[in-house]
Amino acid sequence: QVQLVESGGGLVQAGGSLRLSCAASGRTFSTVNMGWFRQAPGNEREFVAGINWSGVNTYYADSVKGRFTISRDNAKNTVYLQMNTLQPEDTALYYCARKADPSGANWYRAGVYDLWGQGTQVTVSS
Repeated sequence: QVQLVESGGGLVQAGGSLRLSCAASGRTFSTVNMGWFRQAPGNEREFVAGINWSGVNTYYADSVKGRFTISRDNAKNTVYLQMNTLQPEDTALYYCARKADPSGANWYRAGVYDLWGQGTQVTVSS
């Protein structure tokens, strides 16, 4: 059964950087779209970044565009999220997820993702 495991979260000061990793099992990783979401206490889960099966198409929330970069290494079954110039507003539990919808649409909708990791905490101090 396919599993997703996130790592790389931690506590950083504003302006710092973190690199999150999402390791996936399964033989069909290279054929699926992947995304990162985040959720802070009291808030809805929100889309952060997405990447298509080949890695040539990427998508970002306006709040992180220019600061975060999503990438993947299909040979290692791993998706990454490089987070630079972190701000306190980025504090949240970050989730990696598999997009069941194979199309290029609906990246922002959590409901189209069918597999989620356990989450990794990112905390940014001011």
